[in-house]
Amino acid sequence: MQPQSAEIANCVHTGKEETDFGAGDQGLMFGYATDEWDTEILHPYSHYLSNKLCETLAEMRHSGEIPWLRPDAKSQVILEYKYESDGKLTPVRVYNILISQQHDPSVDNETIRTTIHEKVIKKVIPENLLIDSKIVINPSGEFALGGPDADAGLTGRKIIVDTYGGWSPHGGGAFSGKDPTKVDRSAAYYARYVAKSIVANKLAHRALVQVSYAIGLADPLSIHVDTHGSAMGGLTDEDITKIVVQNFNFRPGHIIKELDLKRPIYQKTAKYGHFGRTDPDFTWEKPKMGLKKIE
Repeated sequence: MQPQSAEIANCVHTGKEETDFGAGDQGLMFGYATDEWDTEILHPYSHYLSNKLCETLAEMRHSGEIPWLRPDAKSQVILEYKYESDGKLTPVRVYNILISQQHDPSVDNETIRTTIHEKVIKKVIPENLLIDSKIVINPSGEFALGGPDADAGLTGRKIIVDTYGGWSPHGGGAFSGKDPTKVDRSAAYYARYVAKSIVANKLAHRALVQVSYAIGLADPLSIHVDTHGSAMGGLTDEDITKIVVQNFNFRPGHIIKELDLKRPIYQKTAKYGHFGRTDPDFTWEKPKMGLKKIE
């Protein structure tokens, strides 16, 4: 008897052209986009700011501007939003910021908190959003021991940090460590691409795209769009779903080809999230414009 992985490979790939490859597993994938703060990045602002805080901490560690910083760090940003009548979200203020940052044991907590607040938070967070904001830095006290010495696990565990910071559901499959034939990764990228295209084409202010697959089948079992009541131009969610079906091909082989996913680009996705980035290698971040309307 063949191992299960070999049986799956035969079911998915054997005797098929690349564009006809079936999904390597069953599951749900989600993509999300929102115009809540800009018209190009189209990513939840709270998650974007959280990633930027970590990126800025790393830059200051590498440059030596803050010499006592150590590699292990994580952040969380909670925003207060105004819900507009048309379903659009508008950030009003930062409710709180949480940063846990590994450091050299010789530095005291007050220095850590003051320095991070002045050199990192004020650099990343717009001043007009810092209104009565609660800022918490290293709430557990000393954080000198970090990384694999203090905890165990892989980047692949960080499925919410890798995606939308909780703004979108997640089907459960991690991205990191998987090649693009795995729909856990490639179809999630494509769902983001589709969601971003919906918002960039001004079909809605927000879009959640859900797609489901069965192992061995190329075509998805279902495609669903939820605009959270923000559809524009008199369209309904059903209308936008029809537009998506007309303009996008969710077959795994086609996803790989359209987004050019067989390139050595994935190391960069291991930090600061897979979405909301301006790196040209992240092809799923460039929306398809001029979508054909309902026929």
